[in-house]
Amino acid sequence: MEPISTITVMLLSAGLLIIGFLAGWLINSKITYSKMTKAEESAEKIVKDALLEAEALKKTAMLEAKDEMYKEQLRIEREMETRREELQKTESKLVTRERQLDRKVDLLNNKERSITAKERQFAVRDKALQARDEQLSAVIIEQNAKLERIAGMSQEEAKALLMANMEEEARKDAVWRAREIREEAIAKADREAKEIITRAVQRLATKHVGESTVSIVNLPSDEMKGRIIGREGRNIRAFETSTGVDVVVDDTPQAVILSGFDPIRREVARMALEHLILDGRIHPGRIEEVVEKTRHDMEEVIREAGEQAAFDAGVHGLHERLVEMLGRLKFKTSYGQNLLMHSGEVAFLAGMMAEHLGLDAALARRAGLLHDIGKAATHEVEGTPEEIGAEMARKFGEVPVVVNALEPHPDGAEIISPIVSLVEAADTMSSRRPGAQRDTLEGFIKRMEKLEATASAFNGVQNAYAIQAGREIRVIVDSDLVSDSDTDRLASEISEKIEQEMEFPGQVKVSVIREMRAVDYAMREIKPGAGTGPLQTPVGNHRR
Repeated sequence: MEPISTITVMLLSAGLLIIGFLAGWLINSKITYSKMTKAEESAEKIVKDALLEAEALKKTAMLEAKDEMYKEQLRIEREMETRREELQKTESKLVTRERQLDRKVDLLNNKERSITAKERQFAVRDKALQARDEQLSAVIIEQNAKLERIAGMSQEEAKALLMANMEEEARKDAVWRAREIREEAIAKADREAKEIITRAVQRLATKHVGESTVSIVNLPSDEMKGRIIGREGRNIRAFETSTGVDVVVDDTPQAVILSGFDPIRREVARMALEHLILDGRIHPGRIEEVVEKTRHDMEEVIREAGEQAAFDAGVHGLHERLVEMLGRLKFKTSYGQNLLMHSGEVAFLAGMMAEHLGLDAALARRAGLLHDIGKAATHEVEGTPEEIGAEMARKFGEVPVVVNALEPHPDGAEIISPIVSLVEAADTMSSRRPGAQRDTLEGFIKRMEKLEATASAFNGVQNAYAIQAGREIRVIVDSDLVSDSDTDRLASEISEKIEQEMEFPGQVKVSVIREMRAVDYAMREIKPGAGTGPLQTPVGNHRR
């Protein structure tokens, strides 16, 4: 067998390659055709599905649109129905109003006819009245002429006589009316005075209570406030119950406030609280024990204060009850002045004046020391301090002069001894001396300025001067603007305004002064050569 040539092998290889290529192309074509067929079928299916879905969406949209149209139609129909009802109501109202207007028009027409008829009647009456007026005028003239002939006086003379008689009657009526007004004023004086005092008490009560009914206890630290209050407030309740004083624990640093009207109780509470703070043991049992001990100590302090005051004043043989009441004055004040010190000053001043006048100095000191004794028991016994003091002095065997010195002395009251007057004078000197009563210089100056400004605010006032520490205001008025009859009215108005706008103890006297001065100058012309030059032009009268 002959060997296969190279050319033959190459030809066979090329044929095989061609055959493989053709086979691959055929296979690929079949695969491609199969995929295209499947793709076309899938596309057709997708298109059909899309068409079906679109048709369904179209039907759904049409149904929804129809539903919305139906709802809108129903809404429009309801609105139309509502508007028709409103129109019907409005139409019925218009009809009603039209009927009412028709009735009113008829009424107005009737009234117009009635008014026209009345105007005609008034015109007729007016003419008749004018005619009657003319007749009356003629009759009056005739009667006046007859009266003048009968009386023998002219009309002016008759008027003058009538006016004189009327003036005399008016003067008599004025005198009687003035007397009635004066009696009525006297009858109402007591009630008005009580009203004034009540208003003064009402205006000053708050300020006075805030200043004179509290005591402050200093604390070593703010932690002590919690111990004073105690668990669930037990300590503070026990303290308030034992002392009868309110304890105020607020934001004030390192201090608590004790509030109460009774100064003795407040002092007992202050001493007891200070002792508890120093001791450190604060609980209900210990509080009651300390308060009771402090109360006994306070009784001893009161008795010693009364005995010391009596010893310093040189007064002996006082009853124990009077000594106790005298010691209580140590814890009472009046306008910031301690009453026990004030009583000692009054005793010293009264005794000194009695010695210079040759009177019983010991009796004067005794009356002066006891003159305010009633103020120590004003919350225990009914009555004024003077009445209480006089009753106590009478009860415990004091002599009539001392009792009379303690009694109130209104105008016209009986004074049985000059010593009584000396005690009253000493009381005034002690309470009115500068610095005795609490009043700062700045407050005093402001009060004086306000008093003068209040009086100067009235028309016609030239100057106003506050004197006697504000107890009197003197008002100088312009005589050209204020007459004599206006001075009383001006004084009354100034006093009323001072009462309304200012706070002051006692009373303020308002004095309105109106002065008329006439000034004239005597002039004489001097001839030249007499040693002086000619005088100036004479000056006319000048009034002020």
